[in-house]
Amino acid sequence: MKNIKKIFIISFLLLILIYATNITSIPKNIVLFQGEKIKLNTVLGIKLQDKTNIKEYETVQASTQIETNTSETGKLDLKLQLFGKIPLKDITVNIIPKTSVIPLGNAVGLKLYTSGVLVVGMSEIQGTDNIKYKPYESTGIEEGDMIIGINNNTVTCTKDLLENVNSSKGEEIKIKYVRKGEAIQTSITPIKSVDNNYKLGLWVRDAAAGVGTVSFYDPITKNFAALGHGILDVDTEQLLDIANGDFVTTKILSITKGAKGIPGKIQGSIENQISIGEIYKNTEFGVYGKLKNMSILNIDPKNAMEIASRDEIQQGPATIICTLEDNKPKEYQVEIQKIYKNNNTNNKSMLIKVTDTELIEKTGGIIQGMSGSPIIQNGKVVGALTHVLVNDPQTGYGVFADLMIKQMRSVRIGLKKVPTEFFYRVGRNLV
Repeated sequence: MKNIKKIFIISFLLLILIYATNITSIPKNIVLFQGEKIKLNTVLGIKLQDKTNIKEYETVQASTQIETNTSETGKLDLKLQLFGKIPLKDITVNIIPKTSVIPLGNAVGLKLYTSGVLVVGMSEIQGTDNIKYKPYESTGIEEGDMIIGINNNTVTCTKDLLENVNSSKGEEIKIKYVRKGEAIQTSITPIKSVDNNYKLGLWVRDAAAGVGTVSFYDPITKNFAALGHGILDVDTEQLLDIANGDFVTTKILSITKGAKGIPGKIQGSIENQISIGEIYKNTEFGVYGKLKNMSILNIDPKNAMEIASRDEIQQGPATIICTLEDNKPKEYQVEIQKIYKNNNTNNKSMLIKVTDTELIEKTGGIIQGMSGSPIIQNGKVVGALTHVLVNDPQTGYGVFADLMIKQMRSVRIGLKKVPTEFFYRVGRNLV
């Protein structure tokens, strides 16, 4: 009898976990094209209702997926309910019209500035007494944390942090940092080092920079999309939480050809270059910003193309646009080998193979710096390059263009794989 009771309790708790996990996985904000279906994977008993019209949407596939059409543009307020009675979550669906963009493929420079000071490492501090200290121990601070304040003073850059730590004169200070969106406060006592500066033993960085490819320009919003994937910090390998950034021209200096096990790269300079625009968001599906200088990129409205729906993308020939020399974008032949139509969770939407002999001769295939190269098929923009397979440089991944344009609109509304770009970084400082 006791065993039956235990099994019942365990089964009940497991059922609660399944429902809680499913509910948490359903996003609160969704962006769709007009006519595109809302598709939500659910568990038995979870239903979706229109908050205004009290219209209940049908579930399909044995009650494991909610699916409905979106015929009109605008905002749709929905609510998720259990058995039509218990409210679980409000969902906002923004329905946008089918969109045309201008594919680009220009090599560009990107400079990003973090929302605070990123902790990228830790190191012992040798004090004036020649003893080594670890002031960060027992503070809870970890690599990847973003320091945003000291003693109620806002910290926006490394200079702010250095000044606040040195002004402490070795007295205990309060540090406010952010981890996974949660603000945390701790205390730490700086150590006077052999160079007579006070230090915490933290390696930090407040900016990142590098070279990539701009995917397309949206003439409606005057925004641009680049890279197709987010910029990660080289040390923490986490997505950089940025405050803002600059979008500039770049001068290609050299190209290193890729080979099996060794990714190639485009080496470019972004010093003393011309500003093109401002970056406002770094996401898993690309970097986005406002374009201020269209003439630099030679944008021609006549080159506008519609964003392809996933049902329009086919296995077979396609092209990519990228810049390798003379700062002039050029089209090259590729093949779409696999399409992962239901993938909305990451930027590996399509498997792409380079077939262009000229591109293979120049680069060996896909190389770092080509991230964001737009993928064109049948006169429509289907996506952008994002990753290369290190063991096969002619093969990599691309992200759906619909994910990029939805991310662009939504950020304003509310084998070993590596990204095909430099790991963006600038110098770090020991504080």
